Parts: sequence; structure tokens; C-alpha cells
Amino acid sequence: MSAKGARFALDACGNLFYNIVKCVAMLSIVRMGAQMIKSMTGFGRCEIAENSRKFAVEMKAVNHRYLDVNIKLPKALNFFESSIRSELKNYIARGKVDVFITYEDLSEKTSSVRYNKELAGEYLAYLRQMAEDFGLEQDIQVTALSKYPEVFTMEESGLDEEELWKSLQKAVQGAAQMLADTRITEGEHLKDDLVEKLDAMLKRVEFIEERSPQLLTEYRKKLEDRVRELLQDAAVDEGRLLTEVTIFADKVCVDEELVRLRSHIETTRSSLLEGGSIGRKLDFIAQEMNREANTILSKANDLDISNCAIELKTEIEKIREQIQNIE
Repeated sequence: MSAKGARFALDACGNLFYNIVKCVAMLSIVRMGAQMIKSMTGFGRCEIAENSRKFAVEMKAVNHRYLDVNIKLPKALNFFESSIRSELKNYIARGKVDVFITYEDLSEKTSSVRYNKELAGEYLAYLRQMAEDFGLEQDIQVTALSKYPEVFTMEESGLDEEELWKSLQKAVQGAAQMLADTRITEGEHLKDDLVEKLDAMLKRVEFIEERSPQLLTEYRKKLEDRVRELLQDAAVDEGRLLTEVTIFADKVCVDEELVRLRSHIETTRSSLLEGGSIGRKLDFIAQEMNREANTILSKANDLDISNCAIELKTEIEKIREQIQNIE
């Protein structure tokens, strides 16, 4: 190979390598920028057993307009409720979430007995006083005295809150992550289904766009035939005919509605591809799409367009139902 050929080959390899690196970088940027669609339904569970303690956390989520968290946990963990709510906000933005937490302390000594000597002394003194006051025999026994209130009490052993929270936090994070993963998986299925429905809507919009101009041609021909039938051999007033066709065209024109509807469909598609918490946004767009479909149906003066508009409304209603599941 000549020197010139070798240089050309090196340059070609260099350009190829540069393009590969560029493509990889662009893909990385796209992946970093894209966010996943999340469903509002899901389930998560996690168990953590360490330091002679066992935590089990279960979560289930359903649709809700806002973030509504309901936590059921043992009394010994009540002071962690606020921390649990704060932790969940890192994983969930919207939905009704029910959290169930169980806790077992497997250590040998979880409580101790406390003897209240001062109180027992007071009981004993009063019992002796009663015996003297009423001339009774002093038959006081230890077993009887020990049964008096608060002489012996049970005390829970001291809990290290920081250590307890570390274990509980791991269980909460594990369950929340599993919940988030199931919501993402379900969200991707929702996105695919919605994109298919949007494609079907676009085909119906295209049909109406193609069919609408034909209505004017058909209406003009019908009008000419009717006028010629009535006037027989008399000349047709083209000006009057054009005026009637123009009035009809203004009544049945749905160009603006179709443009807006197509724009709403594309906005919904791009929002689905961008991802993130878009449920509320898509719900508003779906309402606008339904409004445009209603207008098209009200203006329709053709059976094919009417049927197509009804199918559009049906697809939009299905889309709205699915959107209700998106965070």
C-alpha cells in the first residue's frame, strides 16, 4: 500500500472511531435525559433481620390525585412515622400508598422488672396502721404485698433509636425501591399502549382530512343536479351556487379542529417519550382532545366522518382511562 493510501486508511479509521464515540456519547445523553413513565399502581416488600431485630415492610399503591400515604406500624416505632413519610417522597410523587410494618425484637432481654421499694414501704406502713387501728392480727406476707399496684413494674429495655432507624430505613428503602420498579414496568406497558392508541387516532385524523374536501365537491354536484332538475333548461346562477357552497363549507369546515387535535396527539406522544411525572399534564391534554372531537362530530355532515369522530371519541376515552394510572 502506498503512503497516500495508508494515510487515507488511517484517516478513515479515525473518522469511524470519532463517529462511534460521538454516537455513544449522544446515546448516553439521551438516556440520562429521558425519564421513565411510572404507573401509580404497584407493590413492594422487604425484610431486614439484623442486630437481633427483624423488620418487614409491605407497600401497595393505587391511583390518587395527590400523594396520600397511610402507615400502619407498631407503637414502638410510632416516632419514626415522619421519617418514613420523608423517605417515601424520594420514590413516589403521586398515588395512594398503604404501608404495613411489622417488628420483632429477637434479643433475649427486651424488658426488666423494677422493684419500687419506697412504695412497698408505704403500703406496709399503712397495713400496720390499719392493724393497730382496728385491733387486727398482722398477717402481712411478702407474696401479698408484692401484688399491690406498682410494687413491681415491667420496663422495656432502652432502645437505640439511631440503630433502630438504620435497620428500619433499609427495609423501607428496599420495599420502596421494589414498588418503584414495579411502577416503572407497568408504566412502560402503559406508554406502549398509549402510543398505539395515538397512532390509531392519527389515522382517523388523516381520514377526516382527506374526506373533508370531497364533501364540498359532492355537495356542489348535488346542488347543481337539484337546481337543474328544478329549473330544467334554465341557466344555473353560478354566483348563487358558489355562495351556497361557501356557506356549506363554513358550516362543515373542521380544519382548525384537526390542526389542534393533531397538535395534541403529537404533544402527548412527545411527553410520553420524555417521561417523568406527566399524568396531570396528559389528563388536561386528553380533555382538550375530547373537546376537539366533539366539535368535529357536531359539524359532521357525512356518515363516514361522523363514524370516524365517534371512533376518535372512543379512543380518547380509552386514553383518558389509561392516563389516570400514570404518575
